Amino acid sequence: MSKQKDDGEAGTTLLYPLMEERPELRWAFIRKVYSILTIQLLATIGFATVVVAVHPIANFFNNTRIGLATYVVIIVIPLIGKAVIETVIATTVVVICLTAYTFWAARKGQDFGFLAPFLLNILVILLIFTIFQIFFPMGKIFEIIYSAFCAIIFCAYIIYDTDTLIKRYSYDEYIWASVSLYLDVLNLFLRLLEIFQAVNR
Repeated sequence: MSKQKDDGEAGTTLLYPLMEERPELRWAFIRKVYSILTIQLLATIGFATVVVAVHPIANFFNNTRIGLATYVVIIVIPLIGKAVIETVIATTVVVICLTAYTFWAARKGQDFGFLAPFLLNILVILLIFTIFQIFFPMGKIFEIIYSAFCAIIFCAYIIYDTDTLIKRYSYDEYIWASVSLYLDVLNLFLRLLEIFQAVNR
């Protein structure tokens, strides 16, 4: 039985001490969430590539301000040049490291649930600063500092949401878990992109 508990390939490894649910069910849930997350990220990359590469499509989105389409254009149009490659590499390394750390910390008994109220309050503050910056731009140095701070916050969100994925989401909440992680990764990517673009100007 002890051998079975250590068999990660079979999905029977305990994710954290005193785990009461069946490990194989939680591992199946985690695999489903990361499969959906991978599809989301690949779809985003594919869509961004099409919008940037096909000029009629880019013009269509540029000339029609329709809800989500406008938001997507705001995201993908700046993604041209060396900064994108640097950002993709940096984001990938950071996400893999944070995910591996969170799984390791969970097995050691660490719980990141305490981050929830702090992250929510900081997110509200960031939203206020974002609105303030729209009307009163603060310059390049402030932009880099602000983007770096935001990147740190979304790193914390990746840790918190991964920990929640491991311990607290129900098996029916795989869509919400996937969307949460997707937004964390996307926001981290955008903040890092802002830093690289500001540095390369």
